[in-house]
Amino acid sequence: ATRSQLAQQYPDSPAAAEALYQQGLPPAGSPIPTQAAVPQSWVSLLQTFPSHPLSVEVAFKLLTPTVQAATAPTASAQTAASVDNLSLLKVIAYHGIDHPQYVSALNRLVADHSSALLPEDWAAVAFGYWENQVYGKAGDAYANAPGTPRSQYRAARGKERGGKTKEAIALYQQLNQTFPDSLDTADGLLNLSRLQDEQTAMVTLDQLIARFPTRAGEALMEKSAIFEKLKSPDSAKQAKASILSQYSGSEAAAALRLKQAKANAEKGDIAAAISWATQLVEAAPKDELAAEAGFWLGKWVYRQNQPDVARKAFEQVIRNHPESYYAWRSAVHLDWNVGNFDTVRAYRPEIALPSRRMPLPAGSPELQELYLLGQNQTAWRHWQTEFVEQQTPTVAQQFTDGVMRLGVGDNLDGIFMVSSLAWREDPAEVAEYEALKETPEFWQAIYPFPFPELILGWAAERNLNPLLVTALVRQESRFQPDIKSVVLSVGLFQVIPDTGEWISSQIDQPDYSLNKPADNVKFGTWYLDSTHREFDNNSLFAVASYNAGPGAVDSWIQRGDFSNADEFVEKIPYPETKGYVEKVLGGYWNYLRLYDSEIAARVAAL
Repeated sequence: ATRSQLAQQYPDSPAAAEALYQQGLPPAGSPIPTQAAVPQSWVSLLQTFPSHPLSVEVAFKLLTPTVQAATAPTASAQTAASVDNLSLLKVIAYHGIDHPQYVSALNRLVADHSSALLPEDWAAVAFGYWENQVYGKAGDAYANAPGTPRSQYRAARGKERGGKTKEAIALYQQLNQTFPDSLDTADGLLNLSRLQDEQTAMVTLDQLIARFPTRAGEALMEKSAIFEKLKSPDSAKQAKASILSQYSGSEAAAALRLKQAKANAEKGDIAAAISWATQLVEAAPKDELAAEAGFWLGKWVYRQNQPDVARKAFEQVIRNHPESYYAWRSAVHLDWNVGNFDTVRAYRPEIALPSRRMPLPAGSPELQELYLLGQNQTAWRHWQTEFVEQQTPTVAQQFTDGVMRLGVGDNLDGIFMVSSLAWREDPAEVAEYEALKETPEFWQAIYPFPFPELILGWAAERNLNPLLVTALVRQESRFQPDIKSVVLSVGLFQVIPDTGEWISSQIDQPDYSLNKPADNVKFGTWYLDSTHREFDNNSLFAVASYNAGPGAVDSWIQRGDFSNADEFVEKIPYPETKGYVEKVLGGYWNYLRLYDSEIAARVAAL
């Protein structure tokens, strides 16, 4: 009776959706209704709240009826109606992207009902395939979607990734003709050039340079590579010179300058290295490579007995790129108390987790209240009814969606949703993104703190820096306890089953499950402790060993003089491990600057 009253009195509230769902459930032990006899409450749910997660659940239940026991009895007998497969599959296609059987439902929709799909339906199908990285099928679907720059680009890119090169070339050319000024066309021209023969590619790249100056540096780099392939070193050199002279602030120019700076430093020509690094920092101070260049600039000028210049270079790295791994390295060289490679383990930061939530940039007052009260599951379901434009979210909506996902433990997708805001290219959206980056809430969403008691507890038990442990878990699993890798690593610490069996014998715990966060963190911290002990508590070697194995790290140490830790990182022969070290220790720095008030204040004061 209460559910009926709720649905009648508040027919537009997401709370009514939950009432309608419960009303339609059969008595415990009874089979799920069939499509020919759907309870009227479920029909109302599907029609009024198609984006609600419970509507998606109902759609799946009706598509695959079972005799499993229901979770709650029906409130009263109801009239029934029929619902067809097409309607149910379209509910899933538009709104069920997070369901584990989503792609299977898309396949069924396309196989059984392709002739009945409208262009906007194809757009939803295409988006779903694309987000699930089924790029070949996404390309096919986007070819049937409304003709926007994004849909045409993805149609071509999907064909390309699906190995249909000729079709991809034709679609890229169509994109270029239909939307000559779109930023998606700029990406399309670059991809198109890589599918063409050298001479045709040159023409395509010249079009890109003429029409899209912001991508000209990248296009000239492509031309330089083609000239080198054609044995024309002078032309290749000229193309690179054009990048530096005409597009000095481009990413391509930054990459060239950093490469030249490192090459000169390797040869011992520190003055030339300083010159190239200085050019990069001055021409493109916000480019992510400026963090690396600025750090090495600081080290090089310090070697030239210019400590004041070095200090300014290090401070500029922290000020312009506070999230960078090189900001941590700069803080170390500024003698900040942040822990170095050989002292991070013993360092104990003062951790202060946020005591309250801040309002979200998008969402209704009801959503805001639920979120601020910490009603995560209810807030998430409520948000699903509001966030219907998932294909084209605003910056505020995408950030809100990421935060909502973090609240319900979908940390992998939550972090991705927030961090991928960096891909925005529209000037107004870029400005909104840059403003959002100035807030602590943005960075706390990218570097969240799930499982605090479990992770911090075992870090203390193993005498490990808790923020280093947290950063390693973030890198390994994005805090997803049920995640498995292609090599069958399991859980938060991505423990390999054979390693887990060995650890169980070492700690005398034969009964365990790596799928359980408690066991996984216990085993993972034990192994991280062991790698530290093996390398005299040096966290650089310990973290590298966690990724590459202690034997490999030991061989790198024995191979040469790696007394300079920063140069050791540069010389790690495994690109994956080099990147892993920088991401874990860079993550440690981000957790430090976000959750240690003293370090946060020092960063803010620069």
